[in-house]
Amino acid sequence: MSQTRGMAYLRRKLELKRSRVLTRYKYYEMKNAVKDFGMVTPPEFRTFSEVLGWCGKAVDSLADRLIFREFRQDNFDLNSIYLQNNADILFDSAVLSALISSCSFLYICAGEDGFPRMSVLDGGNATGIIDDVTGLLTEGYAVLERNADNGTPTLEAYFTAGSTWYYPKGENPYLVTNPAPAPLLVPICYRPDAARPFGHSRISRACMGLQQGALRTLKRSEISAEFYSFPQKYVLGTSGDADPMDKWKATISSLLEISKDEDGDHPVVGQFTQQSMSPYTEQLRTFAALFAGETGLTLDDLGFVTDNPSSAEAIKSSHETLRLAARKAQRTFGSGFLNAGYLAACLRDDFAYQRRQLYLTRPVWEPVFEPDAATLSGIGDAVGKVNAVIPGYFGKENLRDLTGVQAEG
Repeated sequence: MSQTRGMAYLRRKLELKRSRVLTRYKYYEMKNAVKDFGMVTPPEFRTFSEVLGWCGKAVDSLADRLIFREFRQDNFDLNSIYLQNNADILFDSAVLSALISSCSFLYICAGEDGFPRMSVLDGGNATGIIDDVTGLLTEGYAVLERNADNGTPTLEAYFTAGSTWYYPKGENPYLVTNPAPAPLLVPICYRPDAARPFGHSRISRACMGLQQGALRTLKRSEISAEFYSFPQKYVLGTSGDADPMDKWKATISSLLEISKDEDGDHPVVGQFTQQSMSPYTEQLRTFAALFAGETGLTLDDLGFVTDNPSSAEAIKSSHETLRLAARKAQRTFGSGFLNAGYLAACLRDDFAYQRRQLYLTRPVWEPVFEPDAATLSGIGDAVGKVNAVIPGYFGKENLRDLTGVQAEG
């Protein structure tokens, strides 16, 4: 076994990564500040801020399509472990957090009755050293509780194979042992690779940059709208002895009377060309198109209405990039959920199973796109023809995987 890095190293590692995670949560929650260049913005408008939810839409559009169903060929009864840990919320919370912060963590401990308890930690509160072969950690560190006022840790934990050290603030640390052959902290990663084993965030640098550009465009359009609503007017040739004109009254009046002077001359009243909002609309649409291309969305998803798709197949076709991203996420998330279930089974049975004993168990997800009636009709025709050539090829399970419709009985 390789030498451990220690809790101090992992604490420093988490502090370096935490700021990036918090930044992405700000974009997801629409709390990010607009980076205004300030070159032509009037001082009165510099504190004005716009809000845009594109980054949240990019995350939710994928997270809402990732619906975990069950483990198939579940020899170790992992499904019951998750069902007793509020599976509907647990899976969705882990998926959403992983898409935002590139990875989330499932923290496992024994409950009061000895049954495994599982909870989700986001990437800003946990880290570790990952085993590239199994996807499990060799050691891990997590902040389980933080002060609500200043965010300082009040309960920390250090995880190793077979034991978990807890460090309550102001109290003595204590050790809890377990039979699991790996730390009871399991990463759930989105799009991991060799260079970044903890994955990549759905809110990429490109997404944040494009949203900033769109926010600046919205801010400029709001400022310009003040001038667009009340176009600037001018008066030429007024006498120096004339009474000053009430500018506000002149602006909102529908009729102005300006008499001639004693020489028969009169001022010339005019209006500057009214500013158009079209450039801002076109620029915002350009940012939306770039953002859609980056995330696999369409302009309809971002609020720019185009021709409505005529069928579920047309919707699926327009979201092909999103579908591929969802299938990729299902593979990586499924592996993480299987790892967490494996360690929870070890804790439940008080026995160190070997990871390879779960080679038959595989995670099953609901279809990324639900078929409409026309699609179901086409699938029914195809199933009938295939089963006529290869009897029994399509049954209840693979048909449900294809359509998402559960058979009765």
